[in-house]
Amino acid sequence: MASALLFVLSSLGFGPRKVSDEFDSDTNERMWEYAMMLQERTMHFVLEAEKREQEYHRHSGMQAALSVLLRWQFWLCIGILVLFFWRLWHLLAPLRRIPERDSSSEEESSSSEEESSSSDEESSSSDEESSSSGEESSSGEEEEEEEEEEERPQPNPNDANNLADYVGQRIYWPLPNPTIRCQEVVEVVEDLLNIYNSSFQNTFFPELQSAIGVGSAFEGWSPREDDPVYRLLVPMTAPCGHSFHLELGNEGDMLARNSSIRVELECVCGKEQDFVDMLCFLHHSEDELKKQDPSLLDTLCTKSYLDAEKTARWFQNFVETAWVIMPQSQVYNVKMLPSTRSCKFQMTNAARRNLTIEIIFGVQQGDSDIFLSSQRTEAIFTLSTTWPQTCAVAERKFFQHITIEVWFHSLHLKCMQICARMLVGTSISTYVIKTVVMHLLTTVHLEMWHRDDFLLRLDDIIRYLHCCLEEKRLNHFFFGNEMVPDVIVLPPAFQFSSPVNLFEHLEQDTRAYTRMLEEFQELRNRFTRLIIYGH
Repeated sequence: MASALLFVLSSLGFGPRKVSDEFDSDTNERMWEYAMMLQERTMHFVLEAEKREQEYHRHSGMQAALSVLLRWQFWLCIGILVLFFWRLWHLLAPLRRIPERDSSSEEESSSSEEESSSSDEESSSSDEESSSSGEESSSGEEEEEEEEEEERPQPNPNDANNLADYVGQRIYWPLPNPTIRCQEVVEVVEDLLNIYNSSFQNTFFPELQSAIGVGSAFEGWSPREDDPVYRLLVPMTAPCGHSFHLELGNEGDMLARNSSIRVELECVCGKEQDFVDMLCFLHHSEDELKKQDPSLLDTLCTKSYLDAEKTARWFQNFVETAWVIMPQSQVYNVKMLPSTRSCKFQMTNAARRNLTIEIIFGVQQGDSDIFLSSQRTEAIFTLSTTWPQTCAVAERKFFQHITIEVWFHSLHLKCMQICARMLVGTSISTYVIKTVVMHLLTTVHLEMWHRDDFLLRLDDIIRYLHCCLEEKRLNHFFFGNEMVPDVIVLPPAFQFSSPVNLFEHLEQDTRAYTRMLEEFQELRNRFTRLIIYGH
């Protein structure tokens, strides 16, 4: 610091310089002495400045060290106090139990005094002594046993409150939620439909609408834990120049299993069409129509009826071809699964996690929530041109309505899920349980479908099914039922129809009825084991 300041002063002309020969010797000497004196004062000033600077740094360093030291001493005192009180708490712990021991000792001493007094009395009457001592000992043993039982709290299956908590902990909450991946499934199918609409825009294949999630997975109670099947119904409309005509089956046939879809050509002469230069299939010659794509009658129909198997096979080929341009192809590998009346495929990612999707096709019946679908019936043989009625969309809409009414509670779904798991290995279908729950949801007030009523609602389902089996009658929910919510749109034939019995076959088949009764007894035994053991 001093050398730097001296250099600056020298550069400014205050330092010693060479004496010029222009002045006389006295003048030069006085100037030299003045310069030396000025230099000494400057050096003295510089040294004092450095000294003050060092003292300042030393003082500030001591203050910082002192503050750190004080802070360390403060936290050390806090730690010592905490350790002291912790140790004091443990030392006083035995003292807190002294009054209990004193009271127990006083009770023992009093009991000993009573025993001594009783022994004196017993010496006068030996018979009375033996009887009284026997009674006292038996009562004492009973009291001890009662105290031991009270000290061992165990869930009592005969106690409704304890049983509800017991079942709620072991059964109710661990069940999986199958709706977690529903949004992902819908996105996959919507991407496929977008590619389809852009690829078949100017063709005469059916026009596909937005998919509707149906079935137990989308309703929230799928009994399959590991790999539920996500089923979606894709509504179809007739392409340009065509029309669909629904031919329902026999009126006595439940859900019109023998229904079909007849395809007719329409005249498009003089009408504005979506694509240019479209020829009318009715009023142009065969040679002229060769320049145009074939009609729907020549591709997906058998005779004049839409073929469900041809439709499913055609869409399967489309999925295999279009998957390479799907965004999900970077994450999932697709594998087509065997299916004759639907498009079923499995997606597998790098972690070997599977996602099974099944796409069924349907044509809406008017403006209602009832469709004619390509889904297979329970019959042994189903014609490829058969499109039975399905209430899958109406059922999904019903459970959506119930979910809105009960807010975040989903007790009815948990009950259905548990019952469906108990039905494994029996011939009682999950649709029977589903129908029973739908009837109970419209007869038992929704406020009573709470977690606190879990066991009661499970018992209601079992009892309702038992009554239906005894009467050999379980009415279909959507036929002739005045309790159907107004949000569900049904065809007039459903509204004014007489109730349809799902157990009608039991009235004619005695063996089937006997077997179902035995399976119901097994179901009841499983329900009892589930309540007691939790599995």
